[in-house]
Amino acid sequence: MRRLIMILTSCMLVGASVAAQDTHKPFSLQTTTQLVVRTVSVEDAEGNPIEGLMAGDFVLKEDGVPQVLSIFEFQKVDDTRSLSTGGPTIDGRIAPSRGNFREGYKDRRLLAFYFDLGAMQAIERTRALTAAREFVETHMTASDLVAILSYSEGIVRMVQDFTDSQSLLGETISALLDRTYRDNDVDDLAFGQNEGQFNIFSTDRRLMALQTATRMLGVLSQAKSLMYFSSGVGLDVGNQAQLRATVNSAVRANVSIYPIDVRGLTASAPMGNASQRSPGGMSMYTGDASMDETRILQRSQDALYTLAADSGGKALLDSNDLASGIRQAQRAMSSYYIVGYYPTNTARDGRLRRLSISLKGRPARLSYRETYYANKEFSRFTAADKERQLEDALLLEDPITELTIAMELNYFQLNGDEYFAPLSVRIPGSELVLAQKTGAARTAIDFIGEIRDESGTTVTNLRDKVEIRLSGALPSRLATSPVQYDAGFLLPSGRYVVKFLARNADTGRIGTYQTNFVVPNLREERQWLPISSVVLGSQRVALTDALYDAGKDRVAKSWKMNPLVQDRQKLIPSISRVFSKTHPLYVYLQAYERNIPGNNALAAFVTFYREHEKVFETPIYAVPQQTIESGHVPVNLTVGLGDLPTGEYTCQVTVLHPGQKKVALWQTPVLIIP
Repeated sequence: MRRLIMILTSCMLVGASVAAQDTHKPFSLQTTTQLVVRTVSVEDAEGNPIEGLMAGDFVLKEDGVPQVLSIFEFQKVDDTRSLSTGGPTIDGRIAPSRGNFREGYKDRRLLAFYFDLGAMQAIERTRALTAAREFVETHMTASDLVAILSYSEGIVRMVQDFTDSQSLLGETISALLDRTYRDNDVDDLAFGQNEGQFNIFSTDRRLMALQTATRMLGVLSQAKSLMYFSSGVGLDVGNQAQLRATVNSAVRANVSIYPIDVRGLTASAPMGNASQRSPGGMSMYTGDASMDETRILQRSQDALYTLAADSGGKALLDSNDLASGIRQAQRAMSSYYIVGYYPTNTARDGRLRRLSISLKGRPARLSYRETYYANKEFSRFTAADKERQLEDALLLEDPITELTIAMELNYFQLNGDEYFAPLSVRIPGSELVLAQKTGAARTAIDFIGEIRDESGTTVTNLRDKVEIRLSGALPSRLATSPVQYDAGFLLPSGRYVVKFLARNADTGRIGTYQTNFVVPNLREERQWLPISSVVLGSQRVALTDALYDAGKDRVAKSWKMNPLVQDRQKLIPSISRVFSKTHPLYVYLQAYERNIPGNNALAAFVTFYREHEKVFETPIYAVPQQTIESGHVPVNLTVGLGDLPTGEYTCQVTVLHPGQKKVALWQTPVLIIP
């Protein structure tokens, strides 16, 4: 893994930038009401389920205060019907009726297989997936709906939504098995570099990923059983808070966790085995090493047991029959009632609430979860809560759009196969207005991001917190001016996935942005003139004109490496590609050609097209001869837009090398406004 070499951080109010001309704010509606849903099993004295009850037969209290039921359903799982009578599916998913989107899941048993692939060895993955396929082929009933989720490459994925199609589930599991056979073991536990100083979060990523999975299942009110295939979770003081948060998320989502230890029945040799190098030290002879290994195993299983016990499930430990853990969850779910209510206590304080549910004038044995933790507003978040919120957002495959965010990543060749990749992120300054209204003198924005290669390995990452001054004349520009955040990385050529997240530290609003990014190998380019990314902008600002400064020493070192900084002036990339006629268009790129004779100059010009017809073209710009000898040729162009009518165009940048008869062409759509 390569190191993050530099974070050139400057949040700049680009007041004159045209990217923030639109002052119309989108309408948004938020609600803080919390719906509490519980599944209740009702049995008589002989243990037989009691059916036919109505909502008025139940008495529900929260902390002794009576509550009004808003949701009431009865679910009866019938295992006697034939598998062929399962509900209709569309592309493998249950097709709900038009009247109620939950109707397709009514009277069905919802089983979710969750594979923590990054934490398993190859043999353990094979064992877990084979057990899941065995259950689908031999034990699945017509009442069962099965979903498949996985955690790998730092992302929780819904690989297959709930379906009753055995063939589709078999194909999905087989695809995961094929990948297991092809790929080497990849450890997803570390975020970015393995060194402690580069680990972003102190909480356990695997527990956070499991929490994300329970939230994904929480969109359905029915009871869900989640089979958690894992090789154990290390339980220590550092992840107790995350363990509680994961359990609480499962309880809220009506999910019972059934952990299955894929290691099976283990028998460790006291002096080690052939899977690792020979140990040494006195501890091997005193028994301390063997005791330590036993304690580590017990702690990892303690966490699995806690997840099961506190969420209403049951753990399968020390068993080689992994499919029996799935059958155990299958047998545990039969008939039950779904009750839901909106608590009269609307305080979002995160405190423990206690429930009591009984029947009116009728003895019965009721089984349900008696406690839950209320939601917590962002202002009450602890430092650990805030870190978990960021981690959860980063793990989600779908983006979060509470905070508008735009991002641009470019590349410039340094030497050989090493490239400098400057990152530009922009969010609307209006996001800071809320902090301004509260009278705060400053606010902060949290930034995290990671870059992964094609194999899913994290190449580099960043974590930053930017404080922005709100006092003085500056806040008057917040509503119409974007805030710019810049960073830079060293990358080799290759294909990458870039994910970036920003959070308003005052409101908790989050925005995520994810995109694919390719750094070409310019050394292998033979047909075209090799060039860097082309950066368009409408403003150059001084490095000192910034809301936030990462520190003079860091900035002084990093601005020299960033090609967008020249003469202590930084070109602000226009991520939106919107330009005003009243401001010039700045174009910057680098051309790379080794051993260029001194009398062969490069030439560049810019052309604007509308509907494939040339509308405007700049004069040809000759690159100064003295810059060519290095083979690293910066090209700076300034284009006046005053003569162009407003509207949409295709902007083309052309760079010519007459001596070697090579050309480079680059195009992008742009919008010209008054």
